[in-house]
Amino acid sequence: MNAPLPIPTTWTTGSTEAIKTGTWRASLATHIKAPAPCHGACPVSGDIAEWIGLARARDFHAAWQVLTRHNPFPSIAGRICHHPCETACNRGGYDEALSICKLERFVGDQAIANGWSHAGAAAPREGHIAIVGGGPSGLSAAFQLRRMGFAVSLYEAQPELGGLMRYGIPAYRLARDVLDAEIARIVAMGVQVHCGRRIDSAEGFAQLAQQHDALYLALGAARNKRLPNLDYTQPWVCDGAAFLASANAGQPLALGKRLLVIGGGSAALDAARSARRLGHEVSLLALEQRAQMPAQAEEVEEALEEGITLFDGARLEIVRDGGAQGLSVTCSKVEFVPGAVRGQFSVNPLPGSSFSIACDAIVTSIGQDPDLSILGEGFAAAGGLLKTDAQLATSQSGVYAGGDMVSMARFVTEAIGMGQHAAHEIAFALEQRHSGAAVRPAAGNEALVNLQAISTFYHPKQARAQTLLLDAAERLSRDAEVQLGLELEQALAESERCFSCGTCIFCDNCVVYCPDMAVKRVEAGYTVLTDYCKGCGVCVKECPTGSMAMQEELR
Repeated sequence: MNAPLPIPTTWTTGSTEAIKTGTWRASLATHIKAPAPCHGACPVSGDIAEWIGLARARDFHAAWQVLTRHNPFPSIAGRICHHPCETACNRGGYDEALSICKLERFVGDQAIANGWSHAGAAAPREGHIAIVGGGPSGLSAAFQLRRMGFAVSLYEAQPELGGLMRYGIPAYRLARDVLDAEIARIVAMGVQVHCGRRIDSAEGFAQLAQQHDALYLALGAARNKRLPNLDYTQPWVCDGAAFLASANAGQPLALGKRLLVIGGGSAALDAARSARRLGHEVSLLALEQRAQMPAQAEEVEEALEEGITLFDGARLEIVRDGGAQGLSVTCSKVEFVPGAVRGQFSVNPLPGSSFSIACDAIVTSIGQDPDLSILGEGFAAAGGLLKTDAQLATSQSGVYAGGDMVSMARFVTEAIGMGQHAAHEIAFALEQRHSGAAVRPAAGNEALVNLQAISTFYHPKQARAQTLLLDAAERLSRDAEVQLGLELEQALAESERCFSCGTCIFCDNCVVYCPDMAVKRVEAGYTVLTDYCKGCGVCVKECPTGSMAMQEELR
């Protein structure tokens, strides 16, 4: 047998561990957890990469638990969210953005089908909070406060909870059994619910504030905006909110065969599409061009499939009542110029562009404002909204507010996010009051992971899961959901498309490809051995999730 080769005389240790090449570097590799762009765009600050990773591993219960840290309505949001996360998705710059909304719906529907419930409230904490308004923002605040152990009393003027989700959004977009299931889970946490209790006077709000440790106002925006050149005393004119409320309650208003709906947002589309399901012939008049309309693009497409005639980039000028012949509505084309702030805009009329629409009634759905007069004196306002600071506190001590009454971001998930934010601010204030030891969580200021940080070699291009729709003819014959959910295999395939931006998937690429064996796997992830890392950046280039980064070292 051959004798072992002798150790070279220059190699005195028998190991390369003594050769600390880390002294050569100018920058150091670091294992990181960083926010993905979808997280940055999410109205509820959801941990999207984390819950999708759990769904990819088929642990849907854990995925649902991560989802509901921030949003107790995954099934609802998965149906109606305007999904800015998908616009921000890094995958959109590679092939197609991930279908995050449909994945959220899938996980939320799993929770309903399996009867999952939220964990019991934490140990009771000192403090009783009153919430006025049982819509998405009020319910979100109630959920978060109960999770933290506070007593919560919720006051709602309507017979049932849900607010806009129940009385504004039609069942073909949000099935009522889904709505009921996700609300019931919150109530089951021990929220004291008082439906049919309208609080609409300064005395009523003052009394609640005196009887509780904090008050959260989530009254929404219920005062309809109106067109100045339209006579709302006429029987053939109807506000969109009233039309939707009656249609959703199964008591539609008698308005004739032909309807003209005015507006370009989701509420206007809801009114128009609900009217089609009631047998009306429907025209939709929007100030904005189709691409500018606030309604989601898929809503507009589905409305056109259902036989609604769209007149975009146009406004109403004159209405003539022809009696039994119906109305003749003169309109003109305009150039719509959006302002810097949502809700602000200007229109430039286009000469010689007049045209007429024949109809029997007009439904206007051009937005709503909060009614701040019911609050009485002492509440500061800002541009028609209730004024709040960065903590969502109003000018009245101990009174917070959120949702549509404080913001023009008129989306359900925006309201949910504000409810979450307010709950944590209220908890901080009460803890500080009672113990003086509260610590405000540090605001996240980490840079978002961009596409350039992802090694796309490990992500083959793959088509996005397509949204399945109920056939247009079948939609109008029954009140069924138009957008259908993903099947299991579709959901799993879509979850595989996620880059998991900034959230490590423990693939060991950084260990395997490091030429200096300077990356070591540890229980919580990976550590870089500073004695040996030369700062070559190979681990960063081979990371499929952007979870390795180079940091400059100054010596």
